[in-house]
Amino acid sequence: MIAIIDYQMGNLRSVQKGFEKVGHQAVVTSDPGELIEAEKVVLPGVGAFEDAMAELRRRELVEPIRTLIDSGKPFLGICLGLQLLFDVGYEDGKHEGLGILRGEVVRFDVPHGYKVPHMGWNQLRIRRPAPILAGLEDGVHCYFVHSYHVVPADPEVIATETDYPTPFCSMIWRDNLYATQFHPEKSQRDGLQILKNFAEL
Repeated sequence: MIAIIDYQMGNLRSVQKGFEKVGHQAVVTSDPGELIEAEKVVLPGVGAFEDAMAELRRRELVEPIRTLIDSGKPFLGICLGLQLLFDVGYEDGKHEGLGILRGEVVRFDVPHGYKVPHMGWNQLRIRRPAPILAGLEDGVHCYFVHSYHVVPADPEVIATETDYPTPFCSMIWRDNLYATQFHPEKSQRDGLQILKNFAEL
């Protein structure tokens, strides 16, 4: 069973439908017991870093998430679900994240002519061929919508980079932990391939 963490901060149904399109059932739940029993877990997210962390704490999901990742089960963060994995985010102040990965989440500092949020289709440059990228070629386009991006302290966790206009980390991979800044559930065929690969790990 794939469990999608429900903390009222994401397009949960579209992620669930993405898995269904590639032939895998996923349940949306905020029950820590159900999450611990799942074979694979997804942390989606759209919205503000501070609000998301507050909601995870309110629902007593912080420790279950850490336990799940430590257990070795495949874990996938999407968009804000990537950013929350890091130490600290700087959206409207300085806010503590889950601290699973060292690093910070910062706002885009882009030249005149580039808009923030970074929204729309952009290319992935594969730095490390993570298992969930199987079947995808370097340079595939995926769908983004975000004003902040992660800066990992350890560059070895970076699986893909994307230019806007300078390179930023668009996906991480460490052992059983995967997380994308882009939305695979909105990225058509290639995004669905990523969800399929994750479901079949």
